[in-house]
Amino acid sequence: MELHERIKLIRQSKGITQTFVAAESGMTVSNYNMKENGKRTITANEVEAIAKALSEPVAIFFDEEIHEKLNGGQFVASEKKEVV
Repeated sequence: MELHERIKLIRQSKGITQTFVAAESGMTVSNYNMKENGKRTITANEVEAIAKALSEPVAIFFDEEIHEKLNGGQFVASEKKEVV
């Protein structure tokens, strides 16, 4: 699983919108969408900003087994966030 796929999986598992993550990480929704869908490269600074927006450590994006953990119910997502 690629980095952008892990980011998307984690975001969706937490019920957070792309709009929220984009705003919190200083990107436009369009730019964030392209990055999350693998159409643009995600920089190290952006990875850090996205992790902060999702209230997760950067290391979670590099967990090779995140898909199995999410599907197996082992992953405990932090509280859901909404755009206000």
